[in-house]
Amino acid sequence: MGHMGTLKDRLRTDLTSAMKARDKDRVGTLRMVMASISEAEVAGDEAKELTDEEITAILTREAKKRREAATAFADGGRTEQAEKETAEAAVITEYLPEQLSAEEISALVTKAIDQSGAAGEGMRAMGKVMGILTPQTKGRADGGAVAAEVRKQLA
Repeated sequence: MGHMGTLKDRLRTDLTSAMKARDKDRVGTLRMVMASISEAEVAGDEAKELTDEEITAILTREAKKRREAATAFADGGRTEQAEKETAEAAVITEYLPEQLSAEEISALVTKAIDQSGAAGEGMRAMGKVMGILTPQTKGRADGGAVAAEVRKQLA
């Protein structure tokens, strides 16, 4: 990304803007995200700056948590909480790479199966195919969704 600065810089800048704009929800969400990043930075033996890739992994996890909570709240008839979680997930997703559609995942899986020569090997080839796909889909698609598509195509 060069001179654009890191993902963390972008989050920090946006948090400042949201505070100036008195955008309470956005401020809350970005604060929580920044807290998760800071926590991860001091979690190891020594404090370290996270890479954009590591931050993307945190953002992916946080967005997924919100989506799952939203579903749980919605199922429990707690619409207001569900909407709040959905809104938070939407804010976080803005900082994630463009998400792959189901069609794109399917096409990548097909290509990975061809590449690995796994056609006809069935489930045994799962690891081999996922090995090709994981770097291609990291941060851009839910790992579970990718694995499900691999299973479907290998079956």
